[in-house]
Amino acid sequence: MTARSVAAVLMGLLLGGCISSTPQPTPESALKPRDKQLLANAPYPKVKPEGMFARQIVTYEGKEKPGTIVVDTDKKLLYYVQGDGTAIRYGVTVGEESLAFRGEAKVGRKAEWPSWTPTAEIHQRIAGLPSYVGPGPHNPMGARALYLYQGNKDTLFRIHGTNQPEMLGQAISSGCIRMLNEDAIDLFNRVPVGSNVVVL
Repeated sequence: MTARSVAAVLMGLLLGGCISSTPQPTPESALKPRDKQLLANAPYPKVKPEGMFARQIVTYEGKEKPGTIVVDTDKKLLYYVQGDGTAIRYGVTVGEESLAFRGEAKVGRKAEWPSWTPTAEIHQRIAGLPSYVGPGPHNPMGARALYLYQGNKDTLFRIHGTNQPEMLGQAISSGCIRMLNEDAIDLFNRVPVGSNVVVL
């Protein structure tokens, strides 16, 4: 990514943050019956993001094509660029500084209610993790996952739901971008495989 394109993205994000807007929660219609059932019985606090971290429509003047995902890791915000000069903005949790992904990628695959297999590196950093966690609201991957690829290579970074919604707006993950489960479902429904992702 060139310095000029980075500057254009940043300018778009700054302008997108200037508009006053009303939070717009994920529409109920985005959730499947299974989603509603699993989320109703989720074993975590029913915390909803507030203020700038709540889902909302904002003006977006960056040069990314409609359908692009842009993640501002400093502000802990994710933008889904629409085709009408706006973006849907979501609050997210991002990776700790030394673990965060930066650069461009594509959505290589998608999964509903994914399982989670911690990598060897994560096991080294965090003692006592299971070797595998099955699908469900207890799973750290949450309700949906977008797997980020560069070429044909899995980067091992994901945009996914969470079982810790109270941590939105912080930099505490192992590098992945976490979203409120309802927001992850909303984004998942909008983004096809092959979509561009820019992480600043």
